[in-house]
Amino acid sequence: MPHLELGGLTLLLAQIAAVMFVSRMIGVVARWVGQPLVIAEVIAGIVLGPSLLGWMWPEAMTTLFPESSLTVLRMLSQIGLVLFMFLVGLKLDLKLSEVRTGESVFISHASIIVPFALGAVASWWLYAAYAAPEVPFLSFLLFMGISMSVTAFPVLARILEEHHLIESRVGAIAIVCAAVDDVTAWCLLALVVAVANNQSIASASWTTVLALVFILVMVFLVRPLLRILGTRFVGQEGLMPSAVALILLLLFASSALTELIGIHALFGAFFFGAILPKEAKIAKFLVERLETVTVVLFLPLFFAYSGLRTQIGLVNQVDEWLVTGMLILIATLGKFGGSAVAARLTGLRWSEASVIGILMNTRGLMELVVLNIGLDLGVISPTIFTMLVLMALVTTIATTPALLCIRFFDRSTKASSPFPVQPQTSISSVVPVKNPCR
Repeated sequence: MPHLELGGLTLLLAQIAAVMFVSRMIGVVARWVGQPLVIAEVIAGIVLGPSLLGWMWPEAMTTLFPESSLTVLRMLSQIGLVLFMFLVGLKLDLKLSEVRTGESVFISHASIIVPFALGAVASWWLYAAYAAPEVPFLSFLLFMGISMSVTAFPVLARILEEHHLIESRVGAIAIVCAAVDDVTAWCLLALVVAVANNQSIASASWTTVLALVFILVMVFLVRPLLRILGTRFVGQEGLMPSAVALILLLLFASSALTELIGIHALFGAFFFGAILPKEAKIAKFLVERLETVTVVLFLPLFFAYSGLRTQIGLVNQVDEWLVTGMLILIATLGKFGGSAVAARLTGLRWSEASVIGILMNTRGLMELVVLNIGLDLGVISPTIFTMLVLMALVTTIATTPALLCIRFFDRSTKASSPFPVQPQTSISSVVPVKNPCR
């Protein structure tokens, strides 16, 4: 068979077509077994990478994904992530005052502190064997902690909708917990990136000061201007094109600033989406404009890029698989255990607390974002990256079966069951989850 040479735009289009085709084909199976599409997209990325295609047909992989083309693929995936994190911020309702906010904050913080602490303890054992000598131990410890602490807010929202839990008590609490979790986790991640990028205390302190200035300017200057924008540029047909262009300009400026500061562009995109006023329906219109193209086109490219970096063959020893199993166990005990026990302490029944623990243990996309940042910075090795990708897959795949088990074994009365008797027909206003792709 002659070797086929692809290049330029032809190669990029072929890559996009291959990624979308494989992810949608696997997605059919994923939906059939009750898994969110994000699982299919992660698996599709691994299938197209060295773990499967590169192992079975290396010539096809090097033709479709030559090393020289990965820079363009990475840039496209990063633009998609900026847009996606902006959408995640848009979907956060920072008020949420009517949904047991105090209890939810307590549960959320427990679901971060406990797995973070377990991840930090595990880092003492893993550092010597799996970290590069030039990586400071503090950076490795912080990244291991944050990788155990992440919850996939968008995937969780979709699972709540599919199980008709979005308007139930546990669903409302889980949404608030995930929202608080996201804000806290991204602030911690910004700190971790600052520490990883700056070796001296003085430079890290300067990064922290600049980050605080950025936050203050966004909250007290940019947010009021956006509120004025919402009252003047929102009509019956939606947001005017000039207003959309201005918001996108501010979004990319915010991301660029946080990248220059040293706390990653994704934090700027997320924070800009979070502070954008929700009352003028700007968020609703922007989600309608941006969500489909982001989740259908750009995000699969990110998963493909992540899959090309995931080499399951690196985990080829029995002790390495044992370490992977240990990481899955630590992540589950920390996230599920911390959330469930905290929920029980707030007065919820064990079945309700277990549902919240299961939902908070969903990682998916957000975990991959954190892991890619760690790998780009050189804080975690390709081997640890692969182990943690497998952990993210297992904990996300386990969510739906675990919820079904709780539903089956819950012997309580219908009035106190965490699951509604009849499917809910309306969608809560806490988070828009109408996109059929997630």
